[in-house]
Amino acid sequence: MNKVDRFLQQTLQARQAKQLFRELRVLPSTFADFSSNDFLGLARNGSLDKAVEEELGKTELPRCGSGGSRLISGNTAYAEQLERELAVFYHTEAALIFNSGYDANLGLLSCIASRHDTILYDQHCHASIHDGIRLSLAGTKFSFRHNDLTDLEKKMRLAHGNIFIVAESVYSMDGDTVPLEELAKLAEKYQAALIIDEAHASGIFGLQGEGLVQSKQLQNRVFARIHTFGKALGCHGAVVVGPAVLRDFLINFSRSFIYTTALPLHSLAAIHCAHQLMKSSETLREKLWQLITYFEEQSNQLKEEYIIQCGKSAIQSIQIRGNEKTRMVSSRLQAQALDVRAILSPTVPEGTERLRICLHSYNTKEQIDHLLTELNHV
Repeated sequence: MNKVDRFLQQTLQARQAKQLFRELRVLPSTFADFSSNDFLGLARNGSLDKAVEEELGKTELPRCGSGGSRLISGNTAYAEQLERELAVFYHTEAALIFNSGYDANLGLLSCIASRHDTILYDQHCHASIHDGIRLSLAGTKFSFRHNDLTDLEKKMRLAHGNIFIVAESVYSMDGDTVPLEELAKLAEKYQAALIIDEAHASGIFGLQGEGLVQSKQLQNRVFARIHTFGKALGCHGAVVVGPAVLRDFLINFSRSFIYTTALPLHSLAAIHCAHQLMKSSETLREKLWQLITYFEEQSNQLKEEYIIQCGKSAIQSIQIRGNEKTRMVSSRLQAQALDVRAILSPTVPEGTERLRICLHSYNTKEQIDHLLTELNHV
């Protein structure tokens, strides 16, 4: 074993000793799904697959490869038309597609600020937001306490240059929502640009699944939104929507856009078809919201030792605390054919380890009852 191999092995052993070791797992598809982000079932119910095949039959472009980055050989009229459609759907001037939500956050936040500027971000923001800000040249970078606008305003008084505020509409670990109207007012008070990641709100909120911002008719007061397609929309990729000047800026300065191979036609067609399906998915959204309400009502029966965060979204959180105990509870539930995953530190802060419960339109009340009953038996 050479020096590098030995270092890697020792580092992994140290992580295993602290019960922080991550492993890939595949559970049977027959398990009741309480872990995936496929909130409306579009990735599994066949409707999206059928629509994509019909869409691909309309063009002779290669399906599986784009041939290069968008700035070289990977751009197509199909991609540009899709971005125009997305701009209309999200009620904004322009849209730019990225290969994933991670790439979109990384690409936007790493390039938008100069060394004279300030970025303020909610401490519960996703890792991709933290990483984008870490790469940013912004001279001042502050996190603020989760959903605490008093703490945010205190730090905004220390800001200088262009000010950017970054938050998520729905937070991925607790499923709680941002106080969006108050945040927009605060941004306007300090002439700050508001950036909202809509990853876990896309497809769920709004008359056609446009997200939380549009459901509150605040799209004209938010500088940029990031919508990802790998969750409720059942496909892959992401889009940054905002003013036309932002799109041009990203094409020129966003490294995760400039230096990556473009999405292939198959992915673009899936994005197009998913948005078409979203317009007629009201029944799926209604069923999902009924199950969210049912879970919140029934979760009162859980043992007092559980700390329950019933988010007003498809994501619910049951804090157990301690990696070992949380992993044990998750394993017990999986033994009962319930696909429930443990979220451990350091993904979440130590002492807040939890089960992250994702609800879907295809779940049933009986499955929820089974889950809650088994939790009380652990």
